[in-house]
Amino acid sequence: MEFTAQQIAGLLNGQIEGDANVKITKLSKIEEGETGSISFLANPKYTHYIYSTNASLVIVNKDLELTAPVSATLIRVDSAEIAFSKLLEMYNQVKLNKSGISKHSFISETAKVGSNIYAGEFAVVGENVKIGNNVKIYPQVFIGDNSVIGDNTTLFAGVKVYSETVIGKNCIIHSGTVIGSDGFRFNPQNDNQKIPQIGNVIIEDNVEIGANCAIDRATLGSTILRKGVKFDNLIHIAHNVEIGENSYLAAGNVIAGSTKIGKNCMFSGQVGIVGHVEVADNTIITAQSGISKSVTKKGEVLMGSPAFEASKYRKTYVHFRNLDALVKRVDNIEKKEKE
Repeated sequence: MEFTAQQIAGLLNGQIEGDANVKITKLSKIEEGETGSISFLANPKYTHYIYSTNASLVIVNKDLELTAPVSATLIRVDSAEIAFSKLLEMYNQVKLNKSGISKHSFISETAKVGSNIYAGEFAVVGENVKIGNNVKIYPQVFIGDNSVIGDNTTLFAGVKVYSETVIGKNCIIHSGTVIGSDGFRFNPQNDNQKIPQIGNVIIEDNVEIGANCAIDRATLGSTILRKGVKFDNLIHIAHNVEIGENSYLAAGNVIAGSTKIGKNCMFSGQVGIVGHVEVADNTIITAQSGISKSVTKKGEVLMGSPAFEASKYRKTYVHFRNLDALVKRVDNIEKKEKE
């Protein structure tokens, strides 16, 4: 892809200083700029790089005052950070704008496929699947029978979607994720016989799921990710879990079966939550915390394992660290009393 400074300035509604015809073929950080690349300057700590960067084009704030000559062409905008984010989004759309159905893919004759879809090599679409418009199915994706994929959804390479799964519009599922695998249910009173998992997974609109996540189907009913949910990589969601709207889970979270997570929650990395509990809306849980009972108060910040209110945890932690010294003091007091 190749663009001129003039074209980019038009997209960003910016003002050019320098060569309007300079050609851009790639993006770069300002400190690693190369000829033919475009970068941006938003953080004042990086201002000195504007005078030494080899980038051909740099997006800067309108109010940036130069103290020496620069070799790069500049585009001045209201907010360099927002403008560059917009540019990244456009670049990504162009880069991922794949279309067409590979002759090496397989789509069942009973599947209903929308317009302008992309199906890469060795993608498999099962029987009675319904696929919306502008869906992108990258190589080696498997979509099981009777599943539904909404408009504008992207399934990156190697995603596996088991049967009866429902995925909404504008979703992004990253490579290696498995949706609809069996829940972990066995009967210890009957020689650990497997309990059949006959439910499904429902993923609502505007959900993004990172790489190598596992979302189990329900035993009965549905495991549900509500609209706007965002997952990092390596997250496990067990059977019959429900994640509320616009909740964010960082890498390594594990949510046990039948747990209900509220809206607008934010969980840091490696949070673990036991089964059959509820977590109230707007809850924040810090990294490596363990939740062993329901969280009923909205908006709490929790820390520790088992987790409790973060400000109390920090105060208590001071005593944790001093516990050895406190024990020695008590031992000395007891020894003196005996003497």
